[in-house]
Amino acid sequence: MGDKIFYISKKKYEELKKEYKNLLALELKKTKGDIPRLLESEDVNLEFVNFQEDLGFLGSRIDELENILKNYQIIVAPSKEKQREIGLGSIVTVAVDGEKDQFVITGTLEANPSLGRISNESPVGRALLGHKAGDMVVVSSPVNTTYMIKKIKYLSA
Repeated sequence: MGDKIFYISKKKYEELKKEYKNLLALELKKTKGDIPRLLESEDVNLEFVNFQEDLGFLGSRIDELENILKNYQIIVAPSKEKQREIGLGSIVTVAVDGEKDQFVITGTLEANPSLGRISNESPVGRALLGHKAGDMVVVSSPVNTTYMIKKIKYLSA
C-alpha cells in the first residue's frame, strides 16, 4: 500500500478510528466463538468456507484502516495569508460557461462529486490547487473546461 498520505478531516478521522476499533472487536468475537469445522463427513463444510471468507474481508478492511491511520494528515485551514489560495479544505466558487458552481477540495477518502466534494487528486482539484480568486484555470480532461475562480473560503477561518 505504500506511504501515501491520506488527507482527512477531523470528523473522518474519528469515524475511521471508531470503525477500526469496532472491526477489531468483531474479529476477536468471531475468532473466539464457535468456529465451524473444515469437514462435515467427507465434504467441505460451506459454513467453514463462509467463515473463512468473512475473516478475509474483515482482515482486509482492518489492514486498510491501519494503513490509513498510520499515514493520515488532518486537513486544517492555512494561515490568513495562504487563505487567498485554493488548498485542501477550501470551499471554491467558480464560474463555468457562465454557470456558478461550488465545491470543497478534500482528500480522496472524502471525495463525493455528487455532494460537491472533489479530491485534491482529481483533474479539477489538482488543477485548481494554489490558484487565487480571479484566476482562470483550464482543465484538460476529455474536453477543455475553463474555470473562473470567483471566491475561496475556509470553514475554520
